[in-house]
Amino acid sequence: MKTNYLLLLALLSLALMTPASMAATHEHGATPGGHEMAMEQGQMIMLGDQVVDGVKAEAQLNDVKTAMARMGMQETHHLMFQFQETGTGKTVEKGTAALKIKGPDNVESAPISLMGMGGHFGADIVLGAVGLYKFTIGTRLMDGKTRQFEFSYELK
Repeated sequence: MKTNYLLLLALLSLALMTPASMAATHEHGATPGGHEMAMEQGQMIMLGDQVVDGVKAEAQLNDVKTAMARMGMQETHHLMFQFQETGTGKTVEKGTAALKIKGPDNVESAPISLMGMGGHFGADIVLGAVGLYKFTIGTRLMDGKTRQFEFSYELK
């Protein structure tokens, strides 16, 4: 009986630890296994940078389709943006950002909130069709000003 109790306690500890460790990992900029997913895919696509009103945005797209499919998820890419003050070069980590995606069919998505992830803002998204995608990012960062950045990517 004592052995069963200890086994139950150990299993319960593991069950509670897994979601907590996953949340901690996500908070620091990775989805569960995020670094593995990006490295595993080997597809890190730089979309360039753009300066608007004293803030530089750098955009990067990571192909995570295979890893996400293994987890039963439909997302195909992780889109991330890093913001820096042009005057100081400091990374901007506070504020809000949202994304709209216009696909090859010229239909624009509803706004997608971007999550702050340890030095960047990002979201997992679905790029399902071949063609040109336009990403419009609206921000209200540390100084309270609103800014809009635009990037594009052609999926082949």
